[in-house]
Amino acid sequence: MLKEFGHAIWTANGSDVVAMLGFHYPTRMVVISLSGENLFVWSPVALTEDLRADVDALGKVRYLVAPNSLHHLFIADWKHAYPDARIYAAPGLQEKRKDIAFDDELDGASVPEWSGEIEYVVVRGNAITSEAVFFHRKSGTVIFTDLIQQFPAGWFSGWRSIVAKWDLMLGPEPSVPRKFRAAFTNRHAARGSLERILAWPSEKVLMAHGTPVIEDSQAFLRRAFRWLVA
Repeated sequence: MLKEFGHAIWTANGSDVVAMLGFHYPTRMVVISLSGENLFVWSPVALTEDLRADVDALGKVRYLVAPNSLHHLFIADWKHAYPDARIYAAPGLQEKRKDIAFDDELDGASVPEWSGEIEYVVVRGNAITSEAVFFHRKSGTVIFTDLIQQFPAGWFSGWRSIVAKWDLMLGPEPSVPRKFRAAFTNRHAARGSLERILAWPSEKVLMAHGTPVIEDSQAFLRRAFRWLVA
């Protein structure tokens, strides 16, 4: 269930995988404890009784975040379980999920309720999705969703393994998949977002799909995005 990742931050791997274009992806969420025992839940996975018990033991769920237009499958279930929580949508998601009454869109503006503890940048200029990347100050953690990925050897089989290798998803460390690199139609906007991310005093990097980076995070991020700034 919940696993402590750092000061006031936990992760949980979902019990289910999500299929997209025939590829199966594991799921991971992040819970951050804010002041006043309020909880910030990033990219929630399927809600089980055990997971709910772990989350409730930490505090009260106040904020539910869908960080890009691809990570939204379980957020309605969490809103049903926590009706007082505010839901934040990444750019473009409100049009995609008209069945969900989002409270606000992550348009890059500061969110007063958690801006002193969590910062975020919307990485724009990508044709696949606009992703909100977060930084939790207390733990020094940068949180990516799909812009950085890594899968273990053997996760995919057959032709999918060949495609995943070509897409740079099976490397020795997490990296930006080739399809996302090609989808940056506005690299100037992407570089502006990256500059803000690199300016954060990060110590660790988390992502929805991949091995967390727990040391030399600044050097790692510069390697991962070298292709963008070259």
